[in-house]
Amino acid sequence: MQMKLERLISIIYKLLNHDVISAAALADEYGVSQRTIYRDIDAICAAGFPVVSYQGQNGGYGIMDGYKMDRSLLGSYDVSSLITVLASLSSVFEDERAQGTIERLKTIDRGRETVSLKVDLETKRTEPELLPLLRKAISERKVVAFDYINWNNERTNRELEPLRLHFKYGNWYIQGYCRSRQGEREFRLSRMLNPVVTETVYTLRDALRNEESQAQRLSKDGVADVVLKVGPETLAEAMDHFNFADREFLDDGSMMLRIPVYRPLEARWLWSILLGFGGGAEVLEPRELRAILKDQLRKAIKLYEEV
Repeated sequence: MQMKLERLISIIYKLLNHDVISAAALADEYGVSQRTIYRDIDAICAAGFPVVSYQGQNGGYGIMDGYKMDRSLLGSYDVSSLITVLASLSSVFEDERAQGTIERLKTIDRGRETVSLKVDLETKRTEPELLPLLRKAISERKVVAFDYINWNNERTNRELEPLRLHFKYGNWYIQGYCRSRQGEREFRLSRMLNPVVTETVYTLRDALRNEESQAQRLSKDGVADVVLKVGPETLAEAMDHFNFADREFLDDGSMMLRIPVYRPLEARWLWSILLGFGGGAEVLEPRELRAILKDQLRKAIKLYEEV
């Protein structure tokens, strides 16, 4: 009965979203006989939906003109944006519910000629099976066990009560309560190894009900400005990495960046970016960070002394 109800609801939205659709096409899509579709249409009509039957070679079923949802309920820009974002989510998570919502939204977004927005939430740095796996663990409130490579390149075993997935700076993260460290943590999916959704069901902790992440709660006392001078040949790359920084363009074509960073002397992710600029950028402040980068360069040169 539940499957029939879901099929009937889905057929209603199909009819709302198409001018005419044949019984054969509906039967193929839902894996049932045309006779079953005829009975479904009768049930939909009995429920009060004005289904019209069209005869001929291109005949089929449709909803009476004037009955379909008014697009003015939402602005066309709003609907188009929602469809775009949901389509990306549906692709990443293989989410049938999101696809169903898209079908419903399309009933009030007919006649779009151009797409003005495109969102791609996929990333090559994350296994495609991992996102649906973790989302399922979140919805079922199940503990996830995995190995993790931290910024110190240490491999540790973790058990996480997953709370939410977070897409930022082109990467996926998962936030939740780490049983191994007895506190809230955030893990980058690209560094997770051998993830397993256990059968252990957890209860949401009161301290984690707030949507504010641990990173947002960090004390401002730990944030320091990193001042960077970027050469003309490195402008685009630096702006891609630090688009949130204060910028000042100089007369010689270079650029000064002031970047607020939490504990920059411990931020290995920052060191990697700065070293990747090569001679195209120079750290001016803090002086201690200059010394750290100099030491990292010495170690790299030592690896290639025989070349």
